Amino acid sequence: MAVKIRLARRGRKKLAIYDIVVADARAPRDGCFIEKLGNYNPNTDPSTILLKEEKILQWLLNGAQPTNTVRNILSSTGILLKKHLQVGVKKEAITQEKADTSWEAWKQAKKSKIAKRAEKINQENKTKSTSKKPVATKETTPKSDSQPQETPRPAPSSAETKNDTQPKTSAPAPETKPENTRERVSLSTDAS
Repeated sequence: MAVKIRLARRGRKKLAIYDIVVADARAPRDGCFIEKLGNYNPNTDPSTILLKEEKILQWLLNGAQPTNTVRNILSSTGILLKKHLQVGVKKEAITQEKADTSWEAWKQAKKSKIAKRAEKINQENKTKSTSKKPVATKETTPKSDSQPQETPRPAPSSAETKNDTQPKTSAPAPETKPENTRERVSLSTDAS
């Protein structure tokens, strides 16, 4: 049985939230799964990722294959690096202490990188908010001679006044059809 670590969609239309699950490769996307390992919410900025790191590492070491999207998520959180280091420890290529120190160094570098990015975003937001010009309010001032004044309209001619009395419509009113166009014939039983 091939086991995959993949995303299972939930949430509403156009606001999807995904569960990171371990499932049989033959199971449908939102179908049955073996175990739920975390959540992924791409709607927030930055995306929210909640993971059970120890369980995921256990499944990876047992041979579960992540899909491409889950592989990217696990890579960005450092779980694939941790798996790589644990494989090196099992093969006795490195010691557990060396693996732990490299893992901690990577975590610190990642945290500082995230902090710098968050600081940069905050600075951009501040500059955007200060660069916005306030909306000018319309002031009412008395008319002066320098402003143009309205010119009086000429009096309408007699032909225009006749047309003005009729209501102006852009489209003719639809004609109403009688409900029953047939004439009713009454049957009489008079014997004449």
